Amino acid sequence: MDNLRVGVIGAGHLGRLHAKMLADLPGVKLVGIYDTDGDKARAVAGECGTVACASLESLLDGVDAVTVATTTTAHFAVAREALARRVHVFLEKPITESVDEAEQLCRIAREQNAVVQVGHIERFNPAILALEGFPLHPLFVESHRLAQFKPRGTDVAVVLDLMIHDIDLILAFVKSPVRQIDANGVAVVSDTVDIANARLQFENGCVANVTASRISQRAMRKMRLFQPNAYISLDFAEGMAEVFRLLPEDASDARGAMVLGEMGLGRTRKKIVYEQPEPREVNALRHELQLFADAVKNGTPPAVTAEDAKRALEVATSIMQKIGQQQLPT
Repeated sequence: MDNLRVGVIGAGHLGRLHAKMLADLPGVKLVGIYDTDGDKARAVAGECGTVACASLESLLDGVDAVTVATTTTAHFAVAREALARRVHVFLEKPITESVDEAEQLCRIAREQNAVVQVGHIERFNPAILALEGFPLHPLFVESHRLAQFKPRGTDVAVVLDLMIHDIDLILAFVKSPVRQIDANGVAVVSDTVDIANARLQFENGCVANVTASRISQRAMRKMRLFQPNAYISLDFAEGMAEVFRLLPEDASDARGAMVLGEMGLGRTRKKIVYEQPEPREVNALRHELQLFADAVKNGTPPAVTAEDAKRALEVATSIMQKIGQQQLPT
């Protein structure tokens, strides 16, 4: 395949970013942009040196793949239309509004042998990429994702808007079915839940405590992982990972880590080492779009599959249901 012909559906904030990245991506030709608001589509198309399409159908007729950056409520209908024409799809998160819709998209993609990748962008944060090759088997996870209030994105609850990033990462790290979910949340400034906390218990014994808010004074995107003989701190805003480990006293493979001290006695003595893995200098959005294009061109599995995204949505939906149950009158 020569240049992959790609179109962008949705000319809002994210759609504009998609278009700018795709216009400069090697091996990709940005064919056009479609939005129900023609003025927005024309404005973004003008910025990115492409055309605004008059209809969704006219865009789909001329592309190999599309990225979908519409509102979540439109994800299913748009992606289904694209897949029906054997067009590969990159969907912003969450994959769809409901688990049933996600299951249908997974089935259609399999039937059409089409690539569907979902934009769980934190998978490509430099802090995460820095941990490549490091063994992760957490037994306790704590995450905080706090943002200042912005009207954009309030069409869905904070669980689907922000918390789902951390849900996806935790599911990727733990690799065990969720056994139990407890959750609380409230609506403060919008008609949907603005701040929420969930406790996830996994079948392998891991516990994750997850907090998300879009009404905080200060922004924060941090996660801490605790596992046997290791503590890992991730700062997604800074793109930085820090690792503290306990190693046998005579261990020689500390990967250039700084020795902070020792603990224990005799045969149990271990040294405490600290390392800050070198972060990869990447633009996370550009990186995930490049991986999508590569998956389509090479016929390989996408970096974040529709099944991955469906599992994250299942957990997020269960959290929402738990919150809803607690808000029901007694």
